[in-house]
Amino acid sequence: QVQLEESGGGWVQVGGSLRLACTASGRTFRSYAMGWFRQAPGKERQFVGGINWSGDNTYMSDSVKGRFTCSVDNRINTVYLEMNNLKPEDTAVYYCGASMEGLLVGVDYWGKGTLVTVSS
Repeated sequence: QVQLEESGGGWVQVGGSLRLACTASGRTFRSYAMGWFRQAPGKERQFVGGINWSGDNTYMSDSVKGRFTCSVDNRINTVYLEMNNLKPEDTAVYYCGASMEGLLVGVDYWGKGTLVTVSS
């Protein structure tokens, strides 16, 4: 079993920055690839970015590439989503996910999500 807890959401102005954190726990969480997803009101959940626990393999969706980055701190079992130059269309609930088969294949565990609101 893997438990995921997100933090760091909130309100931010257009063009601003925010960093989300996802802390993992459980016996096997390091076996999973970690990723960030988001779901805006009335829309499907979409992939944002992913990273492995060694931190040497990251990939971001085209919609956020160049603005968002993923990182990991193994000392505290936490993955981060650094978001810069935020736009109103980035407003969504952001979820952390853990996947054994691949983040674009299926997510085995989800966090509860954290809301990010971007407005002027």
